[in-house]
Amino acid sequence: MPHELDREGFLVSDDKALLDVPAAHRFLSGTYWSPGIPLETVRRGIEHSMAFGVYELGAGGDRAGRTQVGFGRVISDRATFAYLSDVFVVESHRGRGLSRMFMETVLSHPELQGLRRFLLLTRDAHGLYSKFGFKPLNNPAAAMDRWDPEVYRRGGTTGEACGECGVC
Repeated sequence: MPHELDREGFLVSDDKALLDVPAAHRFLSGTYWSPGIPLETVRRGIEHSMAFGVYELGAGGDRAGRTQVGFGRVISDRATFAYLSDVFVVESHRGRGLSRMFMETVLSHPELQGLRRFLLLTRDAHGLYSKFGFKPLNNPAAAMDRWDPEVYRRGGTTGEACGECGVC
């Protein structure tokens, strides 16, 4: 059974069958955090994580007439740790409370309760995330990462250009 929040003509759902993956790819491939990400990499990321879509519903709340206006993923062992990634709401729909609705849906998900740590990396929207209990790392010196911002530009991932988006 999908975990969802339906409010005022909008829906946030973890039902992957509802996702418009090419739309998510088009947006993500133009972001500062995943420029040029191949469609196949987006598909694989969705397959191996909890993916949430944000949708504007059709007239009268019709799901068949929905348009995807946001997206995000949670990578988690569902026991101790989760990482929030790839969150966006398209510019035309910002300022309508959809990011807040997205976060409410994610954080209320039954499989994401009782976690010791929920992490995200972002250079914007700190005000939003702080409303949901996120704060700067207690000990940033203890954190390490392996970061390769050029991986997609070098073709260091599986998958060729999708031929659908005009980006990759």
